[in-house]
Amino acid sequence: MSKTKQNNLIYFAVLHVLLFVYSFAGVLSKFASKEAFLSFRFILLYGGVIGILGIYAIVWQQILKHIPLTTAFCNKAVSIIWGIVWGFLIFKEAVTWNMLLGAVIVIIGVIIVVNADE
Repeated sequence: MSKTKQNNLIYFAVLHVLLFVYSFAGVLSKFASKEAFLSFRFILLYGGVIGILGIYAIVWQQILKHIPLTTAFCNKAVSIIWGIVWGFLIFKEAVTWNMLLGAVIVIIGVIIVVNADE
């Protein structure tokens, strides 16, 4: 494997770890929405959201130095899949066939875009 291809794989891995972390912003905001406005837990949870989004913004800009914007932005759709996973595991939400079909379409789209950029 060439050095460039190996570096691209590393940046894609970092991108997906970042998207995994980014998906927790939705989880924290959902928990915060159940708290009294400006209570300690509300502020703590929304502080976590702001922290995650701050880290996301900084690392996202660094990733864009190495991966084309179109590719990185297309991969961002993977966070929808994480939302389905967190909804099922944490919030005990039902997963429908439409959700699964949508997740498969997202994955296929990401694969097509990533392979087109090679």
